[in-house]
Amino acid sequence: MTDLDASGAATGTGDRWRPRAALPALCATQITSWGIVYYAFPVLNPQITEDTGWSAGATTAAFSAALLVSALAGIPIGRILDHRGPRAVMTVGSLIGTASLAVVATAPNAAVFTAGWLLAGLAMAATFYRPAFAALTRWWAPGHVRALTLVTLAGGLASTLFAPLTAVLADHLSWRSTYLVLAAILAVVTVPAHALALRGPWPPAPTAPAPAEGSVASVARSRPFVLLATAFTLSGFAMYAVVIALVPLLLERGCTTTQAAWILGIGGAGQTVGRTLYAALSRRVGPTPRTTALMALGGVTTAGFALIPGPYAVLIVLSVVAGMVRGNLTLLHATAVTERWGTTHYGRLSGLLTAPATIAAALAPFAGAALAGSLNGYPALFLTLSALSAAAAVLAAVSSTTRTGPGKRSTTRTGPSKRKGHAHHRGHAPL
Repeated sequence: MTDLDASGAATGTGDRWRPRAALPALCATQITSWGIVYYAFPVLNPQITEDTGWSAGATTAAFSAALLVSALAGIPIGRILDHRGPRAVMTVGSLIGTASLAVVATAPNAAVFTAGWLLAGLAMAATFYRPAFAALTRWWAPGHVRALTLVTLAGGLASTLFAPLTAVLADHLSWRSTYLVLAAILAVVTVPAHALALRGPWPPAPTAPAPAEGSVASVARSRPFVLLATAFTLSGFAMYAVVIALVPLLLERGCTTTQAAWILGIGGAGQTVGRTLYAALSRRVGPTPRTTALMALGGVTTAGFALIPGPYAVLIVLSVVAGMVRGNLTLLHATAVTERWGTTHYGRLSGLLTAPATIAAALAPFAGAALAGSLNGYPALFLTLSALSAAAAVLAAVSSTTRTGPGKRSTTRTGPSKRKGHAHHRGHAPL
């Protein structure tokens, strides 16, 4: 994590614009939204398929469709956020999320089930990290990096809290009733929090020089950029497929739903721990070796799940370590452009860099389930995902950390950007 905010280069609006309750409210709503709309699904999906007779491929395809809708909807939602702020977007998103889970819970067939998840995709785009990041970046400048870190630390607890809670509910209720209870929790926590805590004037956008089209295009076509985008795509696919496939893997090996949910959930605590370490890691290790090492570690932990059937305590430790890696990878994405190419075109370059990875993440749940079927089980799937992470690490290792601009020589960037006078807040808005 870099302290780019120290220069006061973003909006510089300070306390006079800032709704004081926004930061704690967003911490609470990120935990709840991620925990219910995202992490409940891998816990409940085995029960859904058993009860309905729908295939795992069909149910995970519906969930993947939600993630794809979220990626696409993020573009117009980002424009609304830039102009009007987060209150209406996130409040309406919470209402849509509640309605979508009600549709999922009462779906009489797979088509309606899928329609419910498509609606949930809109809610994800309007309530997950990116709109929260946009809000904090504009309101908290120049101290927004610390605010963003706090929200991601809180968000890392989503699976820790809600995966076990979902399992407990599912032990006593049907999956349909469980989703209805979770929808009620989502409504009670997030709708009033977004409606009341995000009230406040929306600061004007910072002024910035007009983008140099040639510079952006040349960077996007450059070898380092293409290699890094490909590495992020492979790593992102593997990471998201692992999250969704972990519970089925553990059930296949004899764990109960509750045991599997705890292993998945404890990974969230690992994410939180990992994110607290990222600032020190970024100060000591340059962008390329840091990216290589984290992607390689992701492959190692994924292979560990494939090769280590137990005991249970070892799986808990492995989940914590895997979560630490995932937590660092989240912040690695957020700092990748700034560390290599500066902040001038952060928003556009970040969008181009992460778009393939976002699509890969959206397709990962469905593709992972399909691959597990063709590979005759989840252990083989996890070995395949480990190989993808290893390939991502190789691509990251041969990419450079050069900064490219018109009339400038490429120079190696081994640490955080310290340039002043450039706004980079748009890089955190939905893209």
